[in-house]
Amino acid sequence: MIRLDNISKQNGQQLLFIEASAALQKGEKIGLVGPNGAGKTTLFRMITGQEPPDEGLVLVERGVSIGFFSQDVGEMSGRSAVSEVMNGAGDVSTVAAELAALEAALADPEQMDALDANIERFGEVQARFESLGGYALESQAREVLAGLSFSDAMMEGDVGALSGGWKMRVALARILLMRPDVMLLDEPSNHLDLESLIWLEQFLRNYDGALLMTSHDREFMNRIVNKVIEIDGGTLTSYAGDYEFYEQQRALNEKQQQAQFERQQAMLAKEIKFIERFKARASHAAQVQSRVKKLEKIDRVEPPKRRQTVVFEFRPAPRSGEDVVNLKGVHKRYGDRVIYDGLDFLVRRKERCCILGTNGAGKSTLLKLVAGVTEPDQGTVSVGGSVKMGYFAQHAMELLDGDRTIFQALEDSFPQAAQSSLRALAGCFGFSGDEVEKKCRLLSGGEKARLVMAMMLYDPPNFLVLDEPTNHLDMATKEMLITALSQYEGTMLFVSHDRHFLAALSNRVLELTPEGIHQYGGGYTEYVARTGQEAPGLRG
Repeated sequence: MIRLDNISKQNGQQLLFIEASAALQKGEKIGLVGPNGAGKTTLFRMITGQEPPDEGLVLVERGVSIGFFSQDVGEMSGRSAVSEVMNGAGDVSTVAAELAALEAALADPEQMDALDANIERFGEVQARFESLGGYALESQAREVLAGLSFSDAMMEGDVGALSGGWKMRVALARILLMRPDVMLLDEPSNHLDLESLIWLEQFLRNYDGALLMTSHDREFMNRIVNKVIEIDGGTLTSYAGDYEFYEQQRALNEKQQQAQFERQQAMLAKEIKFIERFKARASHAAQVQSRVKKLEKIDRVEPPKRRQTVVFEFRPAPRSGEDVVNLKGVHKRYGDRVIYDGLDFLVRRKERCCILGTNGAGKSTLLKLVAGVTEPDQGTVSVGGSVKMGYFAQHAMELLDGDRTIFQALEDSFPQAAQSSLRALAGCFGFSGDEVEKKCRLLSGGEKARLVMAMMLYDPPNFLVLDEPTNHLDMATKEMLITALSQYEGTMLFVSHDRHFLAALSNRVLELTPEGIHQYGGGYTEYVARTGQEAPGLRG
């Protein structure tokens, strides 16, 4: 359906693609992977015709419809979320607009002289609208929006009043409702809660078109894709299988290439030693010449490209008391909406408690109560003795001073720290070399999240309260964070929609449901096994 034929592309000084080729066939669901800045978004833009390749061809079969979801959603306002989603549904939305115009014309006394022509055209357009499933369109749009956690009120309200994250969901819903022949999805799992993520996973698994997507959520990727295309060093390499297979195969290929490289290096060393030893002897001249020629003809094996892995190690945190935080008889409401009605909850030292709950159940509110950002209407929140808390919230990223550089922000937070120590910290969180001189206002969401995380973890608290810490983080940083937190000696209370993160780090689950609050010993994996569901309200 789509073919990339020997494409080359340069961005400024950076060579993104060098005579790279790949194909997307009917029914394939492909995960596009590669380090940040490798060219994944550029590849999408070339397929959609927004950018041409410098060399080579991007071939799209005639008549193939493409839906492209990107993080840049543009302006939305003046329409309800339902109307906005329906408006992006391809042919059917164009036909719907004409049908609405004809309905208005038929009711307009000034257009009576064109009545017969309008009636005839109305019949044709109505038949076309019906054949395209137009009358079911609104209910389908509502179904998609409900799957992405929209309430009825949010569906009807002006889309302009929604936050950026919810507008992203509207843009995603437009593509899903459109059901094009090919979907290109750039990070569709960002900004979604766990329930929406699982619903989207199911939707994409059942989708019968071709799919090319990027995602920093390995579990999500693993359950959907049946092929992986890796961008690395300007080339495109295809792996038939899911993300897990790709990881295993890549590691195996690296191992084989390293062994091949080492064997060749040993052989070359042996030949060079022979040449050096006998080059001055006339009796061995023919042999020496023969071996020199042989060496010139050998295709050299390159060592495997090593992915830069970052490692962060916690300095020991001071020990806290056994009771870290205790909530007793907590009541909390916003207007008429009751969030908590007498919540009792105790977090003990070394517990890693994850909070699950449907959208609006009060997960972030609970973290705010614990962190002291929000006060309970009734009841008490008591933080235990010797507790040093670190609170990561999405709004923390907005508090960075835009005019300070990354390095200055770290220096402001830790004036006593050695420069070398702060540079090492920046490197652990993906800011190497001159990148530390970048101004905070120029940072992407992921870069801001990494910087805030670095500032919080350098002088480690013994109680981490984390609200969606993996939002915006790429897979490498996420893996680094999971590895670091699994060595962490303190206590954790966290909300995350990343199942890999939940399973790797939790040893207790608090589930917020409309019926009340359920507590489970054991981590997320045990919760799924015991309840048969991956998230509250969703049956597995």
